[in-house]
Amino acid sequence: MLKVDTPTVCNAIEVAQGKRGFNAYTRGTVIASAPSAPPLVGYARTAKIAAAVPSTEDPAVIRTRRRDYYRHMAGGGAPAIAVIEDLDFPHCVGAFWGEINATVHRGLGLKGVLTNGVMRDLGDVPADFPMIAGSVGPSHAFVHVEAIDVPVTIFGMPVMPGDLVHADRHGAVVVPPEVIPVLAASIAKLQTTERLILEPARQEGFDLAKFEEAWALFEAART
Repeated sequence: MLKVDTPTVCNAIEVAQGKRGFNAYTRGTVIASAPSAPPLVGYARTAKIAAAVPSTEDPAVIRTRRRDYYRHMAGGGAPAIAVIEDLDFPHCVGAFWGEINATVHRGLGLKGVLTNGVMRDLGDVPADFPMIAGSVGPSHAFVHVEAIDVPVTIFGMPVMPGDLVHADRHGAVVVPPEVIPVLAASIAKLQTTERLILEPARQEGFDLAKFEEAWALFEAART
């Protein structure tokens, strides 16, 4: 899955399931810190944050939760990615993700982050720690952790702790557990089928008649 984009994974899931209708993917436009980077693939370690207004909780509670947050991110199996819901969405103002937090999470073994929130420090974050976010902004505002290891929603996509997530500049998708064992074969089948259309279309002299011939082969291969 590290060699194909997220749209390909979405299509391959439908191949594996034998039908259309799969809908565990993001809605709306995301921003990638490194659009040409390989896809971000890993098991979700989740949390919720907020930043628009100061927390009313006791500062000691906030500090303890922040420590627990990093313990959570450092634990569990690999590969893992941070999946963080900003509760201020769609009016997010505080960047939880910048040079320091990205570098710390990378050091803790995470592969990157998917968030509906804000990122910053785009010239200074580790090149091998992709950030896929909802917006770019300059300030961290009053950012603080609200919840750890809980179900989250990112651009309309529900994510449970431990879900396998594939994300890139197009958005993200949660891979159904039952599909994981056959996903590689489904991707290969999809790519073979798509070549029945793509290869003729890229050749000189391609016209409607050749398209219809190729499309007939394409449709037959999909059944």
